[in-house]
Amino acid sequence: MAVVGSTHGTSITRVVVSYVAAELYEKGCDVDLLDLSKETLPLFNVETADKQPGFAALKARVDVADAYVLGTPDYHGSISSALKNFLDYFWREFTGKLFATLVASPEKGLTVTDHLRTVARQCYAWTLPYGVSFADRQHVVNGQIVSDSFKNRLEMFMRDVQVYGALLARQRRKDLLGQEAGFLSHLRKPL
Repeated sequence: MAVVGSTHGTSITRVVVSYVAAELYEKGCDVDLLDLSKETLPLFNVETADKQPGFAALKARVDVADAYVLGTPDYHGSISSALKNFLDYFWREFTGKLFATLVASPEKGLTVTDHLRTVARQCYAWTLPYGVSFADRQHVVNGQIVSDSFKNRLEMFMRDVQVYGALLARQRRKDLLGQEAGFLSHLRKPL
């Protein structure tokens, strides 16, 4: 699942996440693009979240994803409220899966990436050991990625999402079906 965590109409985050989603699809991945500007969620409320219109369908989409490419602008050194709101709706669904981060930032987006790593850790998910950050005008102009070096970094990122997303997905399925001790054993369905 590729998540656009920006609600801005001409978002460079959307450009980059959409590019990555399209490239991953071309490389043979099943990709579900979730654009939070088009598929909005009400502000998370623990008492009513699962009763929101469209929640069941979105939960099903999140459930089947093996990896999450999370794109966000850098807002005051953290993630966008739209992405945070999306992440608040779920946690068990992320367990044992991969988070990979893309951050639109005039700086390096390090604190934003760290915040997403913290969310992943709290949800018992895995993260790539790096995030990819980018800035407008330097990497994206008029809705197009213009930097070859940035495209090369995205190629590395996509390769790692494919390889480690698939590896973790295989192990997650094995752990859920198995009998061995391990963190995912608490998510096993009773026989």
